Amino acid sequence: MKRKNLGPLTRVDVWLQGVALLISATLSGCQSPYQTLQHLSEQHAGQIEIMPTQPFPLVLGTQIQRPAVSRIRVYLEGDGYAWATPSQPSLDPSPRNLLTARLAFSDPTPSIYLARPCQFLKPTGCSTAIWTNRRFAPEVLNSLDHALTLIKSRYGNQAFELIGYSGGGALALLLAAKRNDIAQVQTLAGNLSPRAWVDLQKLSPLTGSLEPLDQRKQLAAVPQRHLLGAEDRIMPPVLLQHYLKTLGPAKCLDSLVLPGVSHSSGWERTWALWRSRPLDCNTAGELKDKRYP
Repeated sequence: MKRKNLGPLTRVDVWLQGVALLISATLSGCQSPYQTLQHLSEQHAGQIEIMPTQPFPLVLGTQIQRPAVSRIRVYLEGDGYAWATPSQPSLDPSPRNLLTARLAFSDPTPSIYLARPCQFLKPTGCSTAIWTNRRFAPEVLNSLDHALTLIKSRYGNQAFELIGYSGGGALALLLAAKRNDIAQVQTLAGNLSPRAWVDLQKLSPLTGSLEPLDQRKQLAAVPQRHLLGAEDRIMPPVLLQHYLKTLGPAKCLDSLVLPGVSHSSGWERTWALWRSRPLDCNTAGELKDKRYP
């Protein structure tokens, strides 16, 4: 996925992301991303495992002991380190900033962290297309769908709540449109419309990827909340406005733009405030600015 045109603000964003990744790598020393994830899980008395999902196995993180519950919250990882430069795909898409995993492990609600295909491990079939153009492709969705089925079989839960960060937001919506056991979806800095996102950021099309808004009828029936940061230049609030307008009337849709929050900063404090709040279904489809209470 090559950029058509890098404006000055976009170049600054890319540079800032590179600095953040460099700092993260320095802090983690010589640990691999998988080892860093393992260390994080151990700090929270959790464990990491590899699920034998098809067509791609997936890395899963959970607490060692989990009470029997009717609904489990699943955190879907973002796109990770998909691009080394604006024109060069990375060789390893594993996220260097484990924000999504930290949110999952610190959540008092029964929760599971689920990585994306080819993150933290590289089985047969992994190619750069899986974390670039085909990041939302049917085979990616099928692996996550299979994971939810295996989780349900293991824990006996009846339903899921999906929490999607960044690109994980698009996959959360696609899963909700596909399955009948998704009680609600919440996205954090979510890519709600990959098609609109590449147009907005002047990127080449995500050839082979699915578009959540192509499933508008199914999505309109799914209770959902979308949180975006007012300072987010990667997933700016205008993307949320496009999603709301294109989706149309919805059963229960709560959307919020949060001042002082960017794409990768401010989320741990913000989510600690919002993760236990019920959705506001009385204002479905209305875009709101919310300040910290």
